[in-house]
Amino acid sequence: MATYQSAPDLPLYIDGQFVDGIRQFDNISPVDGHLVSRVAEAGEAQVAAAVKAAYAALSGPWGQLNVPERCALMHRVADGIQARFEEFVSAEVADTGRPEALARTLDVPRAIANFRTFADLAATSVSECCETPQADGGMLFNYTVRKPLGVVAVISPWNLPLLLLTWKLGPALAMGNTVVCKPSEETPSSATLLAQVMHDAGLPAGVFNLIHGFGPGSAGEFLTRQPEIAAVSFTGESRTGSAIMKAVADGVKEVSFELGGKNAAVVFADADFDAAVAGVARSSFFNTGQVCLCSERVYVQRPIFDRFVAALKERAEALKIGYPDEEGVDLGPLVSQKHRDKVLSYFALARTEGANVITGGEIPVFGDERDNGSWIRPTIWTGLGDDARCVREEIFGPVCHISPFDDEEEVLARVNDSQYGLACALWTSQVGRAHRLARRIHTGIVWVNSWYARDLRTPFGGSKLSGMGREGGRHSLDFYSEISNICIKL
Repeated sequence: MATYQSAPDLPLYIDGQFVDGIRQFDNISPVDGHLVSRVAEAGEAQVAAAVKAAYAALSGPWGQLNVPERCALMHRVADGIQARFEEFVSAEVADTGRPEALARTLDVPRAIANFRTFADLAATSVSECCETPQADGGMLFNYTVRKPLGVVAVISPWNLPLLLLTWKLGPALAMGNTVVCKPSEETPSSATLLAQVMHDAGLPAGVFNLIHGFGPGSAGEFLTRQPEIAAVSFTGESRTGSAIMKAVADGVKEVSFELGGKNAAVVFADADFDAAVAGVARSSFFNTGQVCLCSERVYVQRPIFDRFVAALKERAEALKIGYPDEEGVDLGPLVSQKHRDKVLSYFALARTEGANVITGGEIPVFGDERDNGSWIRPTIWTGLGDDARCVREEIFGPVCHISPFDDEEEVLARVNDSQYGLACALWTSQVGRAHRLARRIHTGIVWVNSWYARDLRTPFGGSKLSGMGREGGRHSLDFYSEISNICIKL
């Protein structure tokens, strides 16, 4: 049995001060169920105080900084994360149970890159300028400027806590906004550590505020109802996004939503078979399936269907499930017992709907303290119709359903027959086919012979129930700023 130090207390960060909440809640390890920390929950008055502090900071020293000065602070924050790299790795692993190697190569480096990338984009962005001749012989000179929106509410999820929080914070702060952040109650540790880095980097009081708590009837709901909020950036479940949209509708607030997905992977018979198997294994089981971009629907052209199912089964069963610091580990646990119960309910539903369980579908037994955690085996199904709930509803676990298809038009119709529209991965050696289909797939991003490859300068977002708006590159700068035209007659 492992031994642990006494669980630390994680405070709120409001107006430049670390403060207690109205009560505390437990942060539980998904690895073995031990207590990671006790977390301060913000009450309604504290949420209001955080927003008030953020609003006041807009007209304080922060509001007097020019773009290069703000961007220099963003680089200082990135330096602070780099200096405490190992602490951030430990915080991410403690909350999520993900392999340490993943936190070291993805989560923390991307957090650093998010601040540096958007600082550099803001510092090098240029405005539009138009000269318009007038009938009287004069000239109109028009140019655009970016102004801060104001106070931005940032609500981030538990699956990639630090990565997705900083994805929003980087451009929001670079554009001169102030922020009030509410991370998921499941993963509060890295956000609290980030508050310490923000404080040490010298951000003026009120520019960055951190509140912990839950959704309905707690910090999340209190935050979206604050009248001083100018915009909400949210990543999470589609139904939560809908609730936030209703909460801010009367104030006509700006919103950027990255919501759920029921993403497809399409494998044609001409694809590089081994690369496709490896790619689909990654896109279905990466981070224990807890990525909004994961492939839960897999369509394989009929001539290679049986061979592909067998190969993916072999890949899934070879994935190593284990402790985060275990050498060669591929998969950690799901984030919580509650979430595992949800995923298990779909495993039971799949059997009811008539699925063939190719592999998985159960909880692993370790015979040690990990049996108190939230573990589950990677799972593959076949045999379900396109109208089955397990094929249509987002599960958010290490699972995929594989179906055969015959031709392009058939699979295109099936891929697009979804209430979601976030991502799709195509595996084919025919360049023309890739271009032809990618334009007709109704998703925000289409990968060809790859998956989860990102350039932070490109637009990211979904359609339908997968969200609204685009972030990334200049699209983030556009969302987090008020673009104004100045017209001067010469």
